[in-house]
Amino acid sequence: MYRHWAIYVGDGYVIHLAPPSEIAGAGAASIMSALTDKAIVKKELLCDVAGKDKYQVNNKHDKEYTPLPLNKIIQQAERLVGQEVLYRLTSENCEHFVNELRYGVPRSDQVRDAVKAVGFAGIGLAALGIVGVMLSRNKKQKQ
Repeated sequence: MYRHWAIYVGDGYVIHLAPPSEIAGAGAASIMSALTDKAIVKKELLCDVAGKDKYQVNNKHDKEYTPLPLNKIIQQAERLVGQEVLYRLTSENCEHFVNELRYGVPRSDQVRDAVKAVGFAGIGLAALGIVGVMLSRNKKQKQ
């Protein structure tokens, strides 16, 4: 359900956010990323970050936003390597980081989709609760 995001900067390397305590490659799948409020901007080999997981190029917002010039994206990403940054799963995660570098717009569709799913689940539970109350009232009225 969770997808890790990174910027490919050439020669097999990516720049991404990882929890400060993690070793190379662990940031992509680590549950620790959800439990910390800080991340380190790291430059690592794509094969180390992805491990055996599948990966893909994802420029899905190119039709909505104009990507910044490639050299500017890479320069900005390189300047951030080694820095500790604020990390919030819902507002400052790896997807926000990558989209801000590429488009100048920090956004995370994963967060948006999760919020929608939780909202729909909440509505469903509320509807079940109302149905339960109505059935309970009908049962009491019949008695």
